Amino acid sequence: MEADVKTVKSKSLIRRYFEINLLYKILAGLILGAVFGAIFQNATGAIEILKPFGDIFIRLLKMIIVPIVTASLIVGCSSIAPSDLGRVGAKVLLFYLATSFFAILIGLGVGIFLEPGAGLGITGAASAQAKAANAPSMSQILVNLFPTNPIEAMAKGEILQIITFSLFFGVALSFVKDSKDERLSKLGHLIYDVFDGINHIMFKVVGWIMQYAPIGVFALIFIVFSQQGVKAFGPLLGVTISTYIGFIAHVALIFTLACLAIKISPLKFLNKVKSPMITAFVTRSSGGTLPISMKTADEDMGVPKQIYGFALPVGATVNMNGTIIYLGICAIFIANAVGVQLDMGAKLTIILTAVLAAVGTAGVPGAGAIMLLMVLESVGLKVESGSAVAAAYALILGIDAILDMGRTSLNVGGDMLGAVFVAKNENSLDMSKWE
Repeated sequence: MEADVKTVKSKSLIRRYFEINLLYKILAGLILGAVFGAIFQNATGAIEILKPFGDIFIRLLKMIIVPIVTASLIVGCSSIAPSDLGRVGAKVLLFYLATSFFAILIGLGVGIFLEPGAGLGITGAASAQAKAANAPSMSQILVNLFPTNPIEAMAKGEILQIITFSLFFGVALSFVKDSKDERLSKLGHLIYDVFDGINHIMFKVVGWIMQYAPIGVFALIFIVFSQQGVKAFGPLLGVTISTYIGFIAHVALIFTLACLAIKISPLKFLNKVKSPMITAFVTRSSGGTLPISMKTADEDMGVPKQIYGFALPVGATVNMNGTIIYLGICAIFIANAVGVQLDMGAKLTIILTAVLAAVGTAGVPGAGAIMLLMVLESVGLKVESGSAVAAAYALILGIDAILDMGRTSLNVGGDMLGAVFVAKNENSLDMSKWE
């Protein structure tokens, strides 16, 4: 009898857990993880216990990246009539390029105005290690877009190559569906239905994974704050604040102007986009957040799948507003920290390199650090062994996890904005979702 009572109570607790708003549960995990992580600094035992829970959450999200990117891109491209496909794709890419340009202007503007690192006077340290950019050349970037074996690319999670193959497949499927040959058209619609079904199955899996999210969020945030939270916000508080001011400025200016341009409420947009942005903040992965972004675009924003299925996977790879702002501010921080004045030519070089680097190194592990190396070297700030630049660069790496949270969140918000903007521009946005 007593066992039955306990079973009923446990079921009741589980039911109550599922009834609580998911966003509130994730926020609770975020806040509690930060508080306990800050209290228990370098708690090795707790970190070892919690690390698997955070790793499982990341692995669950990564588990569905390849199927959802492939299916969504194929469905997205093949849903658009061949005559409209080029127009929609061009609008998406032009929007991303424009917001990336404004992002680096905001990053440089905030860096020049606030001057993080000024007067720090870093000198060469014997312990500073040389870092080689090892970034791919433009020819390598171009060649690496095309897989020799799409199945191998999927197995290895090569997102750029998966996107390329899916685009080819989706465009071809669009033409087959639109064929005047009845047999080909029938086959095209059949294949489309298969991938559309996979898409919906993945959304169901996303819902299950997100119920585990609060636990994973707590573990991930606890580890970050326990390992480096307090220490990181000490000597580098200035650059941290400057970077987040840049992120907020981009949201306040670019997000607001873009929303007003298509006549939707900026506040409603921010309210709808908060779930993907919070997930991105915690996981620090645009790709990992992609399933949540697609689910939000579909169910909460009324963006048709033929647009979000193209805009979001492509945006997760090439649209990096937050990362570009980070590059501008951190380049100025390092220059100030080592006493180097950047002239207008150097600042223009930062603009060009940051935008290209954000696209070119998107699929490279540790992309943020590699991008920063590319930008520094483009303006003559070589990260060499024992140099002051290497020491300043090491300081940035010390708080990279905290900066990465904000920049990834902004990256995802920018992708969502692009999907909504193009959908509204194409008169295909479900406005009933915005009433």
